[in-house]
Amino acid sequence: MTDPAPESIAPTLSFIEQLAHEAISTLPEPFREPATHILLRVEDFPEDEMLEELGVDDAFDLTGLYDGVPLTEKSTAEQVTRPDVIWLFRRPILDEWAERGNVSIGEMVSHVVVHELAHHFGWSDDDIAAIDPWWE
Repeated sequence: MTDPAPESIAPTLSFIEQLAHEAISTLPEPFREPATHILLRVEDFPEDEMLEELGVDDAFDLTGLYDGVPLTEKSTAEQVTRPDVIWLFRRPILDEWAERGNVSIGEMVSHVVVHELAHHFGWSDDDIAAIDPWWE
């Protein structure tokens, strides 16, 4: 993973997106190529409507969100009305990264991306742990 430079500058939205794409590029097959079809959106914080819908009171509690229909629930008979999206929220990611203090920003972003991909692919905790070595 690419490390930010210089360290005194907070990673930008575009840098977080770059790290997310790098995380996807390192996924094992057969997940790597299908994961490239999920849109990535990076914002500083989730929108208020997202927080309300999820029942989340503090925007810093949401580092990422999968918005779509998991593959385990998709039907070929249904018309696709909108793309699957993984949302990454920069400020909550940076906050958790700073609190942890023991992982790189690339590892932190990868962790969030893998967690959101788990919702899309229907992965179990064991599946996630096989891909993300510091899954808790």
